[in-house]
Amino acid sequence: MKNSLLAVLAIILLGSCAKSRIKEHIDWAKFYQDKGIKDACFIMRDNNHESIHYYNLDRCSKRFLPASTFKVFNSLVALETAVAPDDQLVIKWDSQVRRPEWDKDMSMREALKVSCVPYYKEIARRIGPAKMQHFLDTMKYGNMKIEGRIDEFWLNNTLQISPDEEMGFLKKMYFAELPISERSQRIVKTMMLQEETPDYNLYYKTGTGFSGDKCIYWVVGFAERIEHVKENKESMNKSDFRYYPYFFAQNFEVPVADTSKDWFKVRIELLKDVLKDYGAIQKSAK
Repeated sequence: MKNSLLAVLAIILLGSCAKSRIKEHIDWAKFYQDKGIKDACFIMRDNNHESIHYYNLDRCSKRFLPASTFKVFNSLVALETAVAPDDQLVIKWDSQVRRPEWDKDMSMREALKVSCVPYYKEIARRIGPAKMQHFLDTMKYGNMKIEGRIDEFWLNNTLQISPDEEMGFLKKMYFAELPISERSQRIVKTMMLQEETPDYNLYYKTGTGFSGDKCIYWVVGFAERIEHVKENKESMNKSDFRYYPYFFAQNFEVPVADTSKDWFKVRIELLKDVLKDYGAIQKSAK
């Protein structure tokens, strides 16, 4: 989907101070190269300055299987169809031993936090292919394709989405601009919160999938930088806090056989490296 990203960049270029609103960060390559990663990309929208920042345009506009980042979409549809009345819908464990963190009854909020695949496969089965296809089309999620089993299409390389599309999708959800209820978007947004500090909030969803002999690693989400201000007593805004959002998608691949590092941890370290380098979160963040 290189053309879609280029179209977005072209629109921004039509605005005033255009050249300052789009920036390629070649220097971000160092973070990935230091970890031995050859194929990676990062794209971020600084909503406060209406600017887009990226590393590796070609990969940012290429579609990949969403893997577990699809759980964000799956949660939205579950809420919108009332398959899940709220984020406390409990699905009982099927007694199959997989991972300790999955092997129990859990709510949807818990399932998103530990990325429980069996839970979300059951959610997809309850939604069904017709309703799922309707919302893929309505929200224009990636290539909008369902092939094969309803509980595997986001894992088997049928459904695909690009990093720039992931970033745009999450921006719409953050501002409740998707063509579904504000309630569903608000609930899922809160479910994505992973780190809360006095200076920033970090929301994200990871994903891990396989394409041939490559393992694809995702992190998509948004950071809120918190500014502390003193409001005038006459101000309509009674809060002393300002939240400045940054929307991002990170994607990289390594050979499946490469077990030299804990790539699950590395992807979060890399995410924070880039966000700190830009200033979206404080450099003191661990």
